[in-house]
Amino acid sequence: MFHTLNATFNEAVMERATLWLNHVLASEAVAVNRLRPHVGKRMALTLKGWPSVLPAPPAIAYTITPAGLLERSATDAAEAPDLTVAVEASNPALAMARALAGERPEVEVTGDAALAADLSWLFENLRWDYEDDLARVIGPLPAREIARLGGAVGKGLRELVRLFAARGSAAS
Repeated sequence: MFHTLNATFNEAVMERATLWLNHVLASEAVAVNRLRPHVGKRMALTLKGWPSVLPAPPAIAYTITPAGLLERSATDAAEAPDLTVAVEASNPALAMARALAGERPEVEVTGDAALAADLSWLFENLRWDYEDDLARVIGPLPAREIARLGGAVGKGLRELVRLFAARGSAAS
């Protein structure tokens, strides 16, 4: 039963994540233009060293569509992905804390170099304009204030993580 519940939850999360990724990509013409030359190419994300005591994470694989967006694809396909990104995940809590501090995770990239270069560019330059999305729902003034508050909370969390990281490295 737990396996079925986990699989259902993972599927729902992946569907929403795919919708969100495509929303962010579609909001910038340059993003979809960077992906269009790679139509039909498959990419997969793997989590290296995921702790066996935790529920298995969902399989993450995408195919690039003619529109320059992402479509979930089967990870058990006979054909290997054109690009594989393996993220170090042996300590998910530490990885999350480092991500909050603005650090990038350790990754290994194998496969299509041109696709890897374009994805790297997207990671470096593409940002979600959550304030704009929020303004469509609640109006521009409340959205600006919520974004300002969220930025302050995020900055505080990053500083807190840096403080704990510095304290932890000083104790070693």
